[in-house]
Amino acid sequence: MQPTRNLAARAGRWSAQHRRKAVLGWLAFVIAAVMIGGSMGTQLLEGSDEGVGESQRADRAYDKAFPKETSDETVLVQTREGTARDPEFRAAVADVTQRLEGTKHVEQVQSPYAGEAEGTISRDGRSALVNFKVDDRDDEGSDNVVAALAAVKGAQRAHSDLRIEQFGEESSDRALSKSFEDDFQQAEYTSLPVTLLILLIAFGALVAAAVPLILAVTAVAATIGLIGPISQLFPVSESINSVVLLIGLAVGVDYAMFYLRREREERAAGRSEQAALEAAAATSGRAVLISGLTVMVAMAGMYLAGSSTFSSFATGTILVVAVAVIGSLTVLPALLSKLGDRVDKGRVPFVHRLKRGTGESRVWSAILDRVLRRPLVSALAATALMLALAAPVIGMKTALPGLDTLPRELEVMRTYDRIQAAFPGDQIPADVVVEAGDVRSGEVQAAIAELERSTANSDLLGPPSTEVSPDGLLANISIPIAGDGTNDRSNAALAELREEIVPTTFGQIEGVEANVTGVTAGTEDFNSATNSRLPYVFAFVLTAAFALLLVTFRSVVIPLKAIVLNLLSVGAAYGLLTLVFQHGWFESLLGFTSTGAVTSWLPLFLFVVLFGLSMDYHVFILTRVREAFDRGMSTEQAVTSGIKSTAGVVTSAALVMVAVFSIFATLSSIEFKQMGVGLASAILIDATLVRGVLLPATMKLLGDWNWYLPRWLEWLPQVSHEPPVRDEELAPVEQDDRERELVGV
Repeated sequence: MQPTRNLAARAGRWSAQHRRKAVLGWLAFVIAAVMIGGSMGTQLLEGSDEGVGESQRADRAYDKAFPKETSDETVLVQTREGTARDPEFRAAVADVTQRLEGTKHVEQVQSPYAGEAEGTISRDGRSALVNFKVDDRDDEGSDNVVAALAAVKGAQRAHSDLRIEQFGEESSDRALSKSFEDDFQQAEYTSLPVTLLILLIAFGALVAAAVPLILAVTAVAATIGLIGPISQLFPVSESINSVVLLIGLAVGVDYAMFYLRREREERAAGRSEQAALEAAAATSGRAVLISGLTVMVAMAGMYLAGSSTFSSFATGTILVVAVAVIGSLTVLPALLSKLGDRVDKGRVPFVHRLKRGTGESRVWSAILDRVLRRPLVSALAATALMLALAAPVIGMKTALPGLDTLPRELEVMRTYDRIQAAFPGDQIPADVVVEAGDVRSGEVQAAIAELERSTANSDLLGPPSTEVSPDGLLANISIPIAGDGTNDRSNAALAELREEIVPTTFGQIEGVEANVTGVTAGTEDFNSATNSRLPYVFAFVLTAAFALLLVTFRSVVIPLKAIVLNLLSVGAAYGLLTLVFQHGWFESLLGFTSTGAVTSWLPLFLFVVLFGLSMDYHVFILTRVREAFDRGMSTEQAVTSGIKSTAGVVTSAALVMVAVFSIFATLSSIEFKQMGVGLASAILIDATLVRGVLLPATMKLLGDWNWYLPRWLEWLPQVSHEPPVRDEELAPVEQDDRERELVGV
């Protein structure tokens, strides 16, 4: 093969010639990353670091004024028959308090029968609360609560006729962390065999199916390890491992599939093993490099969102895509060079028989033929369907996740619900955090009194309670507000506080700063910040993608069309997300209860991820179309050849993504469910309606205009999509051998 300046081709050639170094180097890198990450651990974002705007300023000021030394915990003692005045009930409460008082890290145990413990016996007399605190001074709160949990379980065993359960800050955090960890393991253990099954069907051979999976798994493992040291400088979201697994498994498998498929095609066409591998490196390897860069650029848009959560997601996703690309360009060609035709070992007999033929999908060939016969009708019908799917996004409502979004199958959350049912009436509060030189001064106290009078005259605000920091520099005024925290009444209450009451009270005092926080305020600030940054994120992602595709395909039409088609996919996914999680479609099927909103961070996250991932298919398909066009085919012939030759591998790659993403829709956390449904539906739409209908139909309609490049852009570098082939590269292949090789295509 003629030498090429293609970076991917050079990397593939070097790896094939130095495969021992490439393979051992990759293994050493993965092992070192995992060991370093495991030894350093992962530093997670604090609660106040995840917010934005005014509510974040209030949260940080409060945390500084009230350093967390203890956490509040509660034990619910409940009976189905009798009351809290019965001797058996009193004995159980006494046992609970006695056990807790003798437990390490437990402080300030308060019996419901103590004179100062108001409101700790329910109105129906069947429930009582034992309140206590867990010492957090050694920063091991989630571990310190273990002894208290054991004491409460001991009391439950001793009084089996009563319900004795614990809920609190640390006990719930511990249970939720365990739930997230279990969810991650479930996704990992389920996604791997499902992915392997799809790859077995796609390649018809065990070795060929294992190669992409090995690359993806090692890329994910290395990335999770690398996040450890990075998080020591830039703390990350607790969902980062799930996001890395989600994206890493998808792109890692895709890249390896594209590469391996091309190498098998070239062998089936008669090229020698070396020539086939170099052709795959120069073409599919180059497509992987461009796709990876496009995905990473799209993910980088999250840095512009102004949120620590988005920044951590950007870091994790960029890192896993970069690692997957590096692995695809180095260790993958080294493995394929070592395996040669043995990559077809371990054939699956029935699947092997199904895969005999040219490698073109009969189903997609039939669909494509019909689309190209009536391109205008096909394009209009597909566009109308996607716009209909996207229509519900007009009414999309977003909210930050709260207690109502946590999985109810967790025992700790069922305990919380029982406490809420037995002790109703607590409304969601908004907190006014007041900072001053001395909040005990007469001027500030007068403003607090005026605020109390203003809330008394409001239908949306309840009676406030005030807490003053030990140094007198901060006062926290907690005000119950109407609504469920994210609905119109709650938003109206927040607006009244921020726009009327706070400015007319504390806003008139020099040197005093008052900020409002709470669930409603945090959601409002997050949504406002996201909406204000959204144009910059969109502009950055779309501009960068346009530039990359412009240089790659030397056309202004191709990148513009790609952007429009991807936006249609994202819009349709948004619409489905709104129908399912906001309006409650398929609640019983997916196992969730609608909160009437979509998680606030999800729309922007989905946009950058889906835009990046959908470019994988676009670049891969169009690279083949451009190859055919450069060889002298007409645009219609090139489209037909390019899409038919890639339909099988694109479908298989899309099935892997849809399967992995769908697994996340089965997890307990509603955030993971939303992420899984949004990603799976978008990829499915993109791989069918967009790649199978809209892309070929619009290319047929545009004809040679697809390749239009203004004269003033002729200076752009000329990219070769197909390396020259020489006769000596072709190896004689018997018909039976060629048919055998096609099994791996």
